[in-house]
Amino acid sequence: MRAGVWLELVTVAWMAAEAVLAIGAGIAARSVLLTAFGFDSVIELLSGVTLLWRLTSEARGSVTAHIEGVERRATVISAVLLGVLCAYLVLVGLGGLVGGLHAAGSALGVAVSAAAVVVMPVLAWRKRRANLVIGSAALRADIAETVTCVYLAAATLAGAGLNLAFGWWWAEYVAALALLVFIGLETKEAVESARGGEPNGHAG
Repeated sequence: MRAGVWLELVTVAWMAAEAVLAIGAGIAARSVLLTAFGFDSVIELLSGVTLLWRLTSEARGSVTAHIEGVERRATVISAVLLGVLCAYLVLVGLGGLVGGLHAAGSALGVAVSAAAVVVMPVLAWRKRRANLVIGSAALRADIAETVTCVYLAAATLAGAGLNLAFGWWWAEYVAALALLVFIGLETKEAVESARGGEPNGHAG
């Protein structure tokens, strides 16, 4: 359990830094892609904080019903935020593409997404190893969420990287559509979990 708590602390710290840097880079560059990546990191941060609280509560022997109640409320909040993020990608993304809004190249955005592509797979691997001992369903779902973050970061890196290297501003919108697919799947799973179904991936 201690290993799981330590890994979740690392995840929470990383997501907080990733969110601040990605959103800041997105606003500075007027990038829908980087801003969306940053906002998804905020949602994953919420999930990570919830799981961290759950793991520490279980270690202290807290009442299971109370733990599950808090986790369910956090899942509902995540589902709502993910839905808002999908709407943002559709409305603002399509508006920017049709209007020809050129996002500026962002070295910071590329650096943040590249770092996530490297760090998140390592975190997922360490969590899998820890969960062989812990056997936590919540941590298992969080591992799937960490893997999803790798795909989001890779799509962000591709779009932001092409824009920075070659000035292909439209690549960011193509990558934003890829983010919309992954975030849409996260939203579906979060909604199912909030309604009482078994989460397939999103749980944090």
